[in-house]
Amino acid sequence: MIRYLRQWRRDWYYVFTNELRMIFCDSGVMVIFFLAGLAYPLIYGIVYSNGTVDDTPVAVVDLSHSTESRRFIRKMDATREISIAYTCTDMEEAARLMRERRINGIVLFPEDYGDAVTCGRQARISTYADMSSFLYYKNLLMAVNHVMLSEMHDIQIQRFSAMGISGQSAIQLVEAMPYEENIPYNRGFAYGFFFIPAALMLVIQQTMFYGSSMLAGTKREHDRNALLMPELKGRDISRTLLGRGAAYYLIYTGLSIYIAVLVPRIFGLPQYGRFGDILVFLLFYLAACVTFSLTFSSLITRRETVFVLFLFMSPVCLFLTGFSWPETAFPAFWRLFSYIFPSTFAAHAFINLSSAGCTLAMIAPQLKALAIQTVIYYTLAWTAAYLEHRDTTSPDFP
Repeated sequence: MIRYLRQWRRDWYYVFTNELRMIFCDSGVMVIFFLAGLAYPLIYGIVYSNGTVDDTPVAVVDLSHSTESRRFIRKMDATREISIAYTCTDMEEAARLMRERRINGIVLFPEDYGDAVTCGRQARISTYADMSSFLYYKNLLMAVNHVMLSEMHDIQIQRFSAMGISGQSAIQLVEAMPYEENIPYNRGFAYGFFFIPAALMLVIQQTMFYGSSMLAGTKREHDRNALLMPELKGRDISRTLLGRGAAYYLIYTGLSIYIAVLVPRIFGLPQYGRFGDILVFLLFYLAACVTFSLTFSSLITRRETVFVLFLFMSPVCLFLTGFSWPETAFPAFWRLFSYIFPSTFAAHAFINLSSAGCTLAMIAPQLKALAIQTVIYYTLAWTAAYLEHRDTTSPDFP
């Protein structure tokens, strides 16, 4: 037993050091691991450092010319989100300004707006946003909604006053249960606050997967067994997988701390979680990423395949984290498909830890999911390694 353990340790150490040597001798893998791993988080932080846009220029087309529409326009202009830059006579003029990029949104008041408000009918307002940026759409929608709620409150007060109910009695009828809007974790609705944490987690997963897959593809292109089993005195596949995995785990322990702790501090992102909790979370996440990479890199036979996967996988994985669309609104297929990737659970856990100040107990479901992924992917990686070793050592193998 002692002899077996010593041999196991020697084989594991050989695989571990050999994997590190191959990583540091491959310039392509070095670029993915270190240049991309260090630069991408900074690029994301720089590009999305200004997570809010104020005073978005908007044109108004007021076909109503009523007191109600003018009051609505004044309130919109007073909001932080938009600024009434132009007042147009028709939609053709407003559309021309939009094409010339002089405005980023249009608000249209129809001819019957004032009459509808006065007579108690449903009034409609049309908005048109420049979708070249999500922030333009968000600003226009928020400004119009805020003013609309204020107008609805005032209109209801006026109607109760006409019925002989005024003062505090009317206010209580309109707002029977007063509420106060409180958004503790993203008061300014900054886009970067919910995008960058998800992107940071994706950088860890994707760079590890692409780098390990590139290395595996290079080995297979040169007819070298990626498992190194013939060079080992023992034949236990686990020592090979754990040796290779330990090399990636060692490299990404430092990179993940840089990405998850240092980068948010550089760009002033919220960091309410404790460092120890973030470190424990990263240990779970890295284990899932390592086994994920070992499993799917077994399918890579050529080095260039990685670049095709880069164009296809990264946007899909990013949107499946649910940063831009709630996961509860996903179709059943895409919700189940998102469970393939460790970044899906890691993004939720990291946002809760870092931005909301949650504890490990609060992100226990995500940690359990990452642990389950680790076990499943290790089993799949072991099976793939066994099949590859069996095929390469068979007498029919060329």
